[in-house]
Amino acid sequence: MSDEPDLVVDALGRHCPLPIIDLAKRFADAPVGGTVELLADDPAAPADVAAWCRLRKQQLLGARDLPTGTGQAFLIRRTH
Repeated sequence: MSDEPDLVVDALGRHCPLPIIDLAKRFADAPVGGTVELLADDPAAPADVAAWCRLRKQQLLGARDLPTGTGQAFLIRRTH
């Protein structure tokens, strides 16, 4: 099993609500059971991603700080 996500959505430099819109537009490009990594540096992203996953019944696997020190990578499993 690969540690790499099936899809990476780069929303760095984009402000709320654009990271979630970018995620929603591209999410279906990942296979069911696959993972999507959203890169975002908007301060609202942690709460927005968690809420989007709850509303869409997708699984938020976690988040990690980006090595640059700005922003986070959110890992989401596509459940359906």
